Amino acid sequence: MLSINNLTKTYRGSSKGVHEVSLEIESGDIYGFIGPNGAGKTTTIKCVVGILSFQEGSITIDGVSIIDNPIECKKKFAYIPDNPDIYDYLTGIQYLNFIADVFEVSAQDREEKIKKYARAFEIEESLGDLVSSYSHGMKQKLAIISAMIHEPKLLILDEPFVGLDPQASVVFKDFMREMCSKGGAVFFSTHVLDVAERLCTRVAIIKDGRIITSGKMEDIVTNGNTLESIFLEVAGDDKANI
Repeated sequence: MLSINNLTKTYRGSSKGVHEVSLEIESGDIYGFIGPNGAGKTTTIKCVVGILSFQEGSITIDGVSIIDNPIECKKKFAYIPDNPDIYDYLTGIQYLNFIADVFEVSAQDREEKIKKYARAFEIEESLGDLVSSYSHGMKQKLAIISAMIHEPKLLILDEPFVGLDPQASVVFKDFMREMCSKGGAVFFSTHVLDVAERLCTRVAIIKDGRIITSGKMEDIVTNGNTLESIFLEVAGDDKANI
């Protein structure tokens, strides 16, 4: 589904970036991407979705290169950044219809999906309000609905649970599982390690721009260890930045 091979992205005048990052996210995976602040999680994700260029390596989504055919790639995935930038002077329903238009979702399909997700996240009565009146959590819910509306094969998320109330988090995790059970995949960064341990099928830990360990969750979390204890061990002095 998502293949990252020897990704290297450096910034001029800075030692920060990512170096020779390789990950494979397959259909059915809920893949957690964890690491200290500044480790390279967001840089990797922005390269994957085509926001940042990179010096070396390749990224393909469902076999399509993000460099050679970015539009085709972007039809296959949905991306939610850590701070969704939504048009403040549209109403919630106008924003969702705008996204549906971009992805050419039919009138019937969009109506069904908007109703389904808005009810699940309990914002149906607020869709007529301006986005500028929404709380951070409501904007996060709206961003999630907009991401799900065209039924992407891959969800790419940067800290998706920040701002969500506990009930909304449960609902979103259920939708993630439902999507993956149908052959989709989810790739997301998070600092919430206990959630990642319970939710993810696979995980990768990045430090100083390099992958320290990756694999199936049951292969990494063994012998009574937790993901948190393993993270603290491999992240070393960066543990204060969880």
